[in-house]
This record gives sequence, structure tokens and C-alpha cells, in this order.
Amino acid sequence: MQAAEAAEVGAGAGAPAGADGAPEADAEATDDAQSSVEATDGTGDEDGAEEPSGAGTGASETEVTDPDAGADVPESGATGPAPGSRPSAGADAPQSGVTGPGTAPQASAGADGPQDGREGHGEAQASSGADAAPGVEARPRAGGGAASGGGAASAGARGREGGLRKAAVDPAAVAAAKAVLEEGGAPGELAEAAVRALGERAGEALREDPWLVLGLPGVRVEPADTFARALLGARCRPDDERRANALVGWLLERAAEKGHTALRSAELQAELAARAVPDPAAAVASAVADGQVLVFPEPPAHPATASEAANEEDDEDEDGAADVPLLIGLDRYALAEESLADGCVRLLRSFEGDPDTDWEKAATGAPSKSAAELIRTAAGSGLVVHSGGEAAREEPTALVAAARAAGLRAYAAAYTANGRRRLAETLGEDAAVTVEALLAGTQGPGRSGDGSLALDLLAVLDAQQLGIEEAASLVEAVPDGARLVFSGDEHAMWSAGPGLAFADMLAAKSCPRVASRTPDPGPIGELVSLIGIGELAPVEAPDKEVVVVPVRDPREAVHRTVQLVADSVPRAIGVPAERTQVITPGHGGAVGTRVLNAALKERLNPGPGRFAGFDPGDRVVHVPVPGRTLPGTVVGAEPDGLRLECEDGPVLVPRADVATTVRHAWAITGHQAAGMRWPAVVVVVPGDAGPLLTRSWVYTAFARGERHLSVVQGADQGLAQAVAGPQAAPRTTRLVTVLRELAAD
Repeated sequence: MQAAEAAEVGAGAGAPAGADGAPEADAEATDDAQSSVEATDGTGDEDGAEEPSGAGTGASETEVTDPDAGADVPESGATGPAPGSRPSAGADAPQSGVTGPGTAPQASAGADGPQDGREGHGEAQASSGADAAPGVEARPRAGGGAASGGGAASAGARGREGGLRKAAVDPAAVAAAKAVLEEGGAPGELAEAAVRALGERAGEALREDPWLVLGLPGVRVEPADTFARALLGARCRPDDERRANALVGWLLERAAEKGHTALRSAELQAELAARAVPDPAAAVASAVADGQVLVFPEPPAHPATASEAANEEDDEDEDGAADVPLLIGLDRYALAEESLADGCVRLLRSFEGDPDTDWEKAATGAPSKSAAELIRTAAGSGLVVHSGGEAAREEPTALVAAARAAGLRAYAAAYTANGRRRLAETLGEDAAVTVEALLAGTQGPGRSGDGSLALDLLAVLDAQQLGIEEAASLVEAVPDGARLVFSGDEHAMWSAGPGLAFADMLAAKSCPRVASRTPDPGPIGELVSLIGIGELAPVEAPDKEVVVVPVRDPREAVHRTVQLVADSVPRAIGVPAERTQVITPGHGGAVGTRVLNAALKERLNPGPGRFAGFDPGDRVVHVPVPGRTLPGTVVGAEPDGLRLECEDGPVLVPRADVATTVRHAWAITGHQAAGMRWPAVVVVVPGDAGPLLTRSWVYTAFARGERHLSVVQGADQGLAQAVAGPQAAPRTTRLVTVLRELAAD
């Protein structure tokens, strides 16, 4: 990598006022003296998560639903990554004050620091206490093949005009819920969410069980206890069964935000104990008995040695039953894993092939040896898992092209519109779709009479970005006898939603796997390949394909970033500012997207923000649902909302949704950038990134540039330490076990 030459800075390129190195305060910090339920945007900001920003420069900040929510905010005072650290799963931010009604303050066990929620999550450490709740029996697989519910199928229902259309709710029900919420000191704005979550009798339900408020977006434990105290008075106790049940669900949802589809029973009990639940084991048993959660035996990580086996025999009780550690999970994620595994096995067993297709001829004409290997493998199997970097995308593309040439109904699905556009350049518009649009029926072949997709072969690229529910929805939609190829990059950041569908399918070895041997080209490809194996080394870049700009502090980082985008890259590389993307770890902090976007807007498109904080020409992202990022440009405003021009066409964002779903996007986060590429990228590596700076984040961010990569390096040795450290913190999932069990049946 080369050091960049200093360049003149144009007007407005300096750091904006306030960019003095102090990260912004969390917008949702808990106020100990507050006596009402706090409502956040549901993104877990109290974890130091990547924070949503305001609607526009100079406007008052309103939190938004964000694809990186729950992920990327640099921790104040952090000086670099801490390799090997593992915060506990499901633990919330340290809570001061009362953690249960009428109890003494207790510290939260294993409080989380900021986590990169899309590349991996902290795994809770084993804690004291029995693994199994008394009276709880391990349950066999539940509902194999059952619909996963929600997932990409439901998310895919978003129309091009105005994002997700919410069904109307009864105004009287909303008013009744609002009255109860406000009686308990909670924000009345939660009323509509309460009706959607609890039904038209939400007000009555909240009065009968105030802790149901924990199921609403962004509500935390301590304010929920305060709300319950206000409604129940002296009847509000920390040992209330209603409170324990609500906490079980809340903790598992929190774990899902961190990527886990289940928690170990001992960890869940430890989290309950930290929140003043007097009998955590009984609380877990009660939640299982009520059908709120499912329980499963935890498989051993490795085959037991002879001595371990002997110890296990000693642990057996007088009836000969061993004490098996248990996993506890919410039914929606458990059923999604069951459904995905069941669908994978169905595709493998229903496949009969098509003897009339000359696959060997197609393989002989493939553009690379790895593409030929993929074609030959897919010719003989209904399910294939393919892995590789950016250059490896050519291989599933070649497979789809060969299948279409043979007369098969073949399609390639990308996770983003940017990825779909790149596929369409090779395959044509008809053959390239996004996962969301394919499931929604707005792109691709549509559905057959039985509800399955009307296709013979589907290659899904960017498969590492699929959450468990999205992956299950895809597999469920592929008909018997068809071919499905999951193609992804095992080194890149993981899914926005919970689960590790792609990585678990690779690990399960239950279907043919093809690992690409096609290297990513050029200096950027060489650098990214080294990062993938944990090395950060200089690469030769004679045409300035890779440039490193060392900076001493956040103010200089902002200054240099604006200079690169507005001046240096257009002049030296020939890539205009509108085709150069800035990527940084988080929204908050002195070098987060908020500060960078303010500085970049001032230089590239200054204006008063007359449309809810935006001006025509502003670069933005629209986030209709968490995990869905649509880059676009503001073209104007109408009485009904904000008009954007996005990669897949025009989008009208309703006025009510602008503040919560649109943000400036000259600078975005690594998670928002995943699955997309630009001619040039400027990656900002701040010194306070802390645990957000992981190998998979660096790998993903650096790989977004097609022709040029500038690295604004403020982390010193922290960057090399992050690359040499673990790829990402682990997630607790069950898919590997379920796949292996079903495949063995």
C-alpha cells in the first residue's frame, strides 16, 4: 500500500464543528431518574450499537430503523480492537438503579460493549447454575418443514412506492392502548405498536400484564419495571411470573439481535438472575411449559474422549440419564432452522437430473476451472454450496448462463439492487433478480400453481447475508427437482438477521461444496485475499489502486476524507465524487457517518435541507426494513413524501416514514455497503472503533472498491491487530446439527 500525497483542501472540506474527537452521546442513554418507559427505535442502541441518525443535516435527530442497527457505533474512549474478547450474549448495557421492582440495584452480568451485529456477536460465557431448568425435558425437532414465518418473504412485500405498507389499525384500540401507556408513564407513541403486537385489546392486555410492554420495539427492562410499578402498585414484585416470562422472551430477542438463534440454558438463567429474577430455572421452565420458547439438547462441540466419556458416565443419575446441556430458543427461529434444513434435504432427495442437457459441454466452455467445477457439481445435485470472493461471482453467473442456453428456467438472485445490476450486465435483465423481489414476485419467474417458484435452477449470490428466516423462505419456495446454489463469501460480514445459514451449511457438509480457486484480481484483490487469511501486508499498487492516508486524530480524518472524495480521487484516479463511496464502522462517534455526511454535504451539495433535512441531489439510503439498504439520490418532494431515484427505479417514501427510514449516504457503514461495489471507495478506520474493527469488517469494506481503495488510517496498529484476530465473534445456532440429523435419517 502507498502513502498518499498531501493535497490542497477546497472550501468546506474541513471537519465540521464539533468533530473534536469526542464520540456523540448515545441518543438512547438510560436516565436513572426517568420514571417512564423509554421507547427507542428497537435497534439496541443501549448496547453501543450503530446509531441511527437524524433525517438531515441541521435537523433535529430522529432515530431510524437501520440495516446496521444493533451493530456499529465506536465506543467512547476505545483505542483499538480487543482480540479474543467475548461479551456475553443477550446482556444489555449496564443498567444503573433498580433492575426489579422493589429490589436493590444489581449490576448487569456480562454487560455488552459495542458489537458488530452483522458480522458476529458476543457469545455468553458459561456461568454458574444448572444447565437445565428443573422439570424441563429436551424436545425433539419441532415442526420440521414448517413455514418459517416472516423473513424475506414478508419483507419482500415492499412495493416500489413508499416502502412497507402497514395495515390500518383500529383508532379506538390505539386510543385505549395509549391511555393505559400514559397512565403508567410510558410514551403514548407506543400505542400503535402495542396494537399491532398485542391485538385490538392491547390496552386491556397491558393493564393485566404490564410487562408485555417489553415486547414493544426498543423498550428496556428498568423502565418496563417502572411502568409495571405505576399500574400494579404494591402488587408489583420482582418474582412475578409475568415479569419472568416477559424477560425470557426479551432476552432471547436481544440475543437474536446479536445473531443467535438460541441461548444456552445456563446463560439465559444467568441473565435472568442479573435482572432480579429469584428463581431463573423455574422461570425458564415456565416459559417452556407455556409454549413461549422451545428447548433442545445442545450437541457436543467435539466427540468425547475416553476420559470425557467416563466422566459423562459418572454424571448419569441412578436412572441412567445424563445431564444434557440445553439450548433455549424462540419458536420462530427454531422453526426457521428446521424448515431450512428440511427444505435442503428435500431438494437433495427429490432431484432426478435432466439427461437431455449436455452439462459436460457447458463445463468445457466455462470461463474458468472453478466455473467448470461448479457446473459439473450442479449438474448432479439439487443443492450445492459455493464459496469464493468477488471474482468467484463469475462462476454461478456462468452456471446460470449455461442453464439458460440449455433451455432451463434459470435465474441468479443477488442480495442488493447493486449486485443485481452487476448480474444483469452479464445475464440480462430477465435473468437477474434480488432475493427480496424474487420472493415478492415483482422480479423473476413468478409462482407456479402450487406456490413454488416457476424455475429449474436458482443461484443465490451474497448468500452470507441471508438470515435464517430469509434462507428458509428461499428454500421453501424452490420446487422439488429443481437446483439451488447458495454462493457466498465465508470471509465477509454475516447476515443482518439472526442465524448463520451459509456458514452452517458449509460446516454441515450435508451437500456438495465447491470452493472457488479464482483469485480476486489486482492490488485490491491481493490485499483483500491476504486479509481473508488474517494478514495485512503491503501490496504493489503502481497505478495508485490502493492508497493509505495516515491521520493523527478524528478532525484530520474528516478533513482527509472530504479531500479525497471531492478532489484527490477525481483528479488522480478519474472517478467522480458521485461514484466514490465512503465507508466507516459506525454512525456515531467523531468519524461516524453523521459527522462525515455533514462535512461531505457541505462540500458536495450544500443546502438548507428544505425537504425534511434533505435537498435535491443529496445521496441517501432508504431502509424500509432493517437489513434492507437502498442507495439513492433525492430528486424532489411531493405532498405525499420524498421522491428518490434508486438503483431499481424511483421510490416515493411517505412523509411519515422519511425521518425513520432515510439518511444521508455519502458515508455509510460496512454493513450497509455489503453486497455492493463502487468504482472507488474511501474506507475510514478510526482509532476509537474498538471491537467493531474485526477482520470480516475490514475484508468487507476494503473489497467494495472496483478500481481504487483509499484507507484513512487512524487506528495505527489496531488495524493489523483486527485483521490478525478472529474473523468475528461466534453465534449460537442449531442449523448444523439439524441438517446432519435430517440428512442421516
